[in-house]
Amino acid sequence: MTTHSSSDSQLGPFTEPPPAVRPSKFKRALRELWKSPLSAKLGMLIVLSYIFVALFAPWLTPYGESEIVGGPFELWGDKYPLGTDNLGRDMLTRLLYGARNTIGIALITTLLAFLIGGMTGILAAILGGWADQLMSRFVDVLMAIPSLIFSLLLLTIFGTSIPVLIIIIAVLDSTRVFRLARAVSLNVVVMDYVEAARLRGEGLGWITLREVLPNIMPPLVAEFGLRFCFVFLTIAALSFLGLGIQPPTADWGSMVRDNATLISYGDITPLLPAGAIALLTIGVNFIVDWFLHKTSGLKDGQ
Repeated sequence: MTTHSSSDSQLGPFTEPPPAVRPSKFKRALRELWKSPLSAKLGMLIVLSYIFVALFAPWLTPYGESEIVGGPFELWGDKYPLGTDNLGRDMLTRLLYGARNTIGIALITTLLAFLIGGMTGILAAILGGWADQLMSRFVDVLMAIPSLIFSLLLLTIFGTSIPVLIIIIAVLDSTRVFRLARAVSLNVVVMDYVEAARLRGEGLGWITLREVLPNIMPPLVAEFGLRFCFVFLTIAALSFLGLGIQPPTADWGSMVRDNATLISYGDITPLLPAGAIALLTIGVNFIVDWFLHKTSGLKDGQ
């Protein structure tokens, strides 16, 4: 007589195999990055290189940020790999420190712009009515004024310190974020799960942070990359005009202005900070293009 153990009775012919272990979010993210196109990988390499330089600039540079080490406009050589600027400061040192200052200030400004514009845009979509109309009309008034001219006017009135520069550009750029956040939120606030949250008695904070915000993150993340480029270029333009980051702080925009006379003599030194600005903008746009394609649900070739 054949006997069956308790373990045999549990493993019959129709027993389903154990479910496969799902990879962690980190592994899935690495897999997606590995499958990304060459342009996206190039963009990530560029951005990571800039982040590395910005974080470790004091250890990568041979001199101090504002240290005068030689005569004005000395040529490239062993002592000064990229020559010196109009005051005799090492250009390589200034270029590396410029990454820290320009990128850091642009990143803080963009984060503040998204905090202001994103939250007000979502609130306008949720509240609706007169609150939506009031905020939208105020934003329309601000957007009707050219941002660069308005920035120059406000910086002339309130000064050119770094905190003032950050606040002014963040407030003006938050209008663009407001329009996007409001537009995508209007498609979400009419969904059934938002109505269910309202019927449960959830507050405005819960609906904003738990129901609406997670469902509009892909377009906001893509806009963050693009908005960072615009803020980055705006700060460089203001510094070139003399109302952005003030000396002796190293900044790529002011470096182009200070060394522009070298162009007349066939020296490409002023093009180095300009090239650094352009390269970072291209790298960020490569990443944003790939992210938009990934989150849009389109397949390759469509």
